[in-house]
Amino acid sequence: MIVHAGLIAIRGPSGAWRGILVEGPSGSGKSDLMLRALGEGFRLVADDRTTLWLSDGRLFGRAPETISGLMEVRGVGVPRFETLPLAEVALVVRAGEPERIPDPVAADILGLKVPLIVLALSESSAPAKLGHALAAFDAGPKRVI
Repeated sequence: MIVHAGLIAIRGPSGAWRGILVEGPSGSGKSDLMLRALGEGFRLVADDRTTLWLSDGRLFGRAPETISGLMEVRGVGVPRFETLPLAEVALVVRAGEPERIPDPVAADILGLKVPLIVLALSESSAPAKLGHALAAFDAGPKRVI
């Protein structure tokens, strides 16, 4: 399944890469947030389009081959970045206006419940919030019953 979303990842405490799927409409700041997150230790997996699949009850994502390693950087162009070939999706971030203290929610993707947060992607604190959200949802995705 291909979705209109970006995917970045960071190493977790166990050393495994943990992916964050970044969703939102065109112009919402997905690539901008991901570019800022790269400066905070995240690695690019996919920009704009992400191919998702299940393996052993876990959700993974990668870039379609035609855009692998590329990221649109408005005002600059489409430079090439060092990327990860794939990452397990541990969290979904959706562009929007967040609640101050939200109740836990999840996105249903291919039959898995994946923790979901809503963020104002352009806030300067958004990249830092990604790491905090991953820590808060350390258990990862759960199969929908």
